[in-house]
Amino acid sequence: MSLLRNESLSKVCKELMLKEPYYGLFLVMTEKQWSDKIPTAGVAKHNINYKLIINPEFWDSLSQMHRVGLTKHEMLHLAFFHPLMQDSFDNHKLFNIAADLEINQYIEEEFLPKGALKLDSFPGIVLPVKAGTRVYYDILTQNQNNQTLQNLLSAMGQGQSQSEDGLNNPNHEWEEFDNMGEAEKRLIKTQMEYQMKELAHEVTKSRGTIPGEIKELIDNFTAFEEPKFDWRGYIRRFVGRSVKVYTKKLRRKFNKRFEDNPGLKIKQKKHILVAVDTSGSVKTDELKEFFSEIHHMHKTGSDITVVQCDTAISDIRPYKQSNKIELHGRGGTSFHPVIEYYNENQNKYTCLIYFTDGEAPAPEKPKGHILWVLSSCSKINNKLPGQIIKLN
Repeated sequence: MSLLRNESLSKVCKELMLKEPYYGLFLVMTEKQWSDKIPTAGVAKHNINYKLIINPEFWDSLSQMHRVGLTKHEMLHLAFFHPLMQDSFDNHKLFNIAADLEINQYIEEEFLPKGALKLDSFPGIVLPVKAGTRVYYDILTQNQNNQTLQNLLSAMGQGQSQSEDGLNNPNHEWEEFDNMGEAEKRLIKTQMEYQMKELAHEVTKSRGTIPGEIKELIDNFTAFEEPKFDWRGYIRRFVGRSVKVYTKKLRRKFNKRFEDNPGLKIKQKKHILVAVDTSGSVKTDELKEFFSEIHHMHKTGSDITVVQCDTAISDIRPYKQSNKIELHGRGGTSFHPVIEYYNENQNKYTCLIYFTDGEAPAPEKPKGHILWVLSSCSKINNKLPGQIIKLN
């Protein structure tokens, strides 16, 4: 029977190679193991890499098309680094659901088994198309009273394969990744990034096509370009009203007031609000250029909060270089929501730096300092209030 299963798995690899060469090659190069210790299928750690584990009885119960969908599903979890992301989300069950909602959009519906999670799986909850795991997680968190979602969470908690609404249990066995140290996680992530780029190179050499979602992921791996603006000098000159004060105890420094206590080192740190225009008129290359500059801005030692906005603010979070960047929005353009938010939170931020292509009506001048940063391929919009620079 194991020989027949191996042959059926090889057949799936060949079919995926013909249908989608990148995922087929990804599957071929992934270590595979049969095991009845998991109920369905999943990915696990294998030294500094991954392996695919499949329950043999579960595999036997699937049609050929659903086997193809299953293997692509697991390869997508790897490509999106979901196993390494889980411990950064408080509710692992909601994260598992959000992760499946993200990747199932990249699998043709006929290859998904009945009960697979889709954007319309939860009546009453509006989930935007291809918005990313973080967006889905946040929306689900705000709608935990939804009856269909409650039923699925209950089934997950009881270890049932499906909820009473017929939705499949998306529980993933990723706990071993949660207990890893940051150094080991970075090593595994670096190894996977290298393999994904090599796979893309191999597929391109064979005149195959790289899936759009994979190309975008690989583009995010590339090294940041040199800064196109002197952020250190600008920030040094641009001292605002809101400066964080950090104190650090120094055992080697004498405390003049209290002899038995260590001395204190006091350091001021600027907190900058950085807005990114994520409207549909801003091209992917422009967004890449923006986040490269934000990376160099962060290296000056300033605290940075990034707000993404098209016609409305879609995401606000502290910038951390280690975090995967998930884009939100991609609709029309309006500068007003960010300006209003900045005006209402003047006590928090040193200044506002707005990255945009400039293609929108100018807003009213904000109460505090603002710098408009236009992409290298945009036209100067002299009507914008405040200082304006163009990257080149």
